[in-house]
Amino acid sequence: MSKTHVTTTINGDAVEYLCEPDQSMLEVLRDNLELTGTKEGCATGDCGACSVSLDGRLVCSCLVLGVEAEGKQIETIEGIANGSELHPIQQKFLENAALQCGICTPGFIVATKALLAKNPDPTEEEARYFLAGNLCRCTGYDKIIRAVLDAAAEMRGAAS
Repeated sequence: MSKTHVTTTINGDAVEYLCEPDQSMLEVLRDNLELTGTKEGCATGDCGACSVSLDGRLVCSCLVLGVEAEGKQIETIEGIANGSELHPIQQKFLENAALQCGICTPGFIVATKALLAKNPDPTEEEARYFLAGNLCRCTGYDKIIRAVLDAAAEMRGAAS
């Protein structure tokens, strides 16, 4: 197979890469671009560990081909913080001990950012429903949901 040239934007930076036509966005991010924050949990789109934002839409990067990123905007976990300053979502995950092994954490944080962009004041039920595609095998979900709701409250307060 011949490789395809792709021009895209990742975390605000113009990026060009070559990839195989059947290579997933997850493989491109981790193997070609060395953005290893996005994790592989299942490679079948069932766990959400590889969640990224593609043109503002939450997707499992294991189900998107690298060639599909042509001309699109991608945001990964590496693009969430502002330099060394953690995003409020990341800070609340730490404060609420909403992580253990770390495999699911990047996906949960990216998904939470997508949730709060759509709904800055979710109920617990809405947060649980939106994040149902992200699985955690270690912490359970109570600390994660507390972190999401705390981040939402802080972000609303900062905006007012």
